[in-house]
Amino acid sequence: MIDQYGREITYLRLSVTERCQLRCTYCRADEGVCPKAEELSAEEFERIVRVMTRLGISKVRLTGGEPLLRKDILEIVARVGSLPDLKDLSMTTNAQMLAGKASALKSAGLRRLNISLDSLKPDVFRKMTGGDLQLVLDGIDEALAAGLVPLKINVVVVAGMNDGEIDDFIALTRSRPLDVRFIELMPIGDQGRNAGRRISNQDLLRERPYLQALPPRYPGQPSSDYQMPGYQGRVGFISPISHQFCADCNRIRVMSDGMLRPCLGVDRQISLKEALAGDDEGLLELIRRVIYEKPIGHAFQSCSGSERNMSRIGG
Repeated sequence: MIDQYGREITYLRLSVTERCQLRCTYCRADEGVCPKAEELSAEEFERIVRVMTRLGISKVRLTGGEPLLRKDILEIVARVGSLPDLKDLSMTTNAQMLAGKASALKSAGLRRLNISLDSLKPDVFRKMTGGDLQLVLDGIDEALAAGLVPLKINVVVVAGMNDGEIDDFIALTRSRPLDVRFIELMPIGDQGRNAGRRISNQDLLRERPYLQALPPRYPGQPSSDYQMPGYQGRVGFISPISHQFCADCNRIRVMSDGMLRPCLGVDRQISLKEALAGDDEGLLELIRRVIYEKPIGHAFQSCSGSERNMSRIGG
């Protein structure tokens, strides 16, 4: 499907839950227990994706919150992964519950994983997220063993917290097929409070001229990829603030409560719940209209991008 600005929309970020057991400093640090909001069923998620494949969606990433908190996550993976017109199914996870599940996810139809990992120091990791670093490291080992590759490690860089670990993260790519991706801190759900903690990826790159540029793996890829000479993995830089990539954006988002969001950084969303009560043609036409009207770009520069945090929108 082509939107009004000529972009081909082929990628769906599908949030299956708002719930998350972590309290990351840039996302849910000030929130208490995350309530279980009304979530769509595995069957409803499958139906939405099936209808979207008729419009050209060929790639789906399951997100949250934390997707592994869904007790029916294997059913969701199996249902979505079995759709014949889907070319790729991946998931983003904080990996606190991944050990013991990676092989089952692979068998159910998952192809790849993105794992959030903001520090390699146990004390800093706990301070930034409230989580257990060792659980993430164990999950990475198991995901690699299960063949969920290329395995991507997402690092949100926060000044004064983990910005001294950049080279340690790059070293992870030396001998394993890991893509370590540095993500600029975004003004989502924080009313601009994070602006003073943001570090530009362009500065990180300028300090490391020895990184060699690589071609993107696929059209619309948000990261600019590099590699250390002789290393097996890649280093990516996702820079929505310093290097806006909206002109090549190929994605749309559905949240766990059935809200369709055409842009991460614009507070416009449309409910699919009423359309889900009808037939597939009505659902398809609503989705078609929303995709066509996708905004030309985000509003992060004005710090007015989103009132909802990432756990609610879908990472």
